Amino acid sequence: MTDKKQDFPARTVRCPACGNDSLYSPQNPYRPFCSARCKGVDLGAWASEEFKLPAEAPPDDEPFGDPRLQ
Repeated sequence: MTDKKQDFPARTVRCPACGNDSLYSPQNPYRPFCSARCKGVDLGAWASEEFKLPAEAPPDDEPFGDPRLQ
């Protein structure tokens, strides 16, 4: 088995943390972030559970998961 790195052209994307331009290429070790600081800020927000998906839990008295029971 051989590891083949996919080469792709560098492009400029928006940094998810600060919104500034970020180079998305193998030369940027922090991609998609623009810097180590932005990567750390994002990791801190993730670790403190600031990123949550809005979801409602199903009621305890109703079946869920198995479509045959619905």
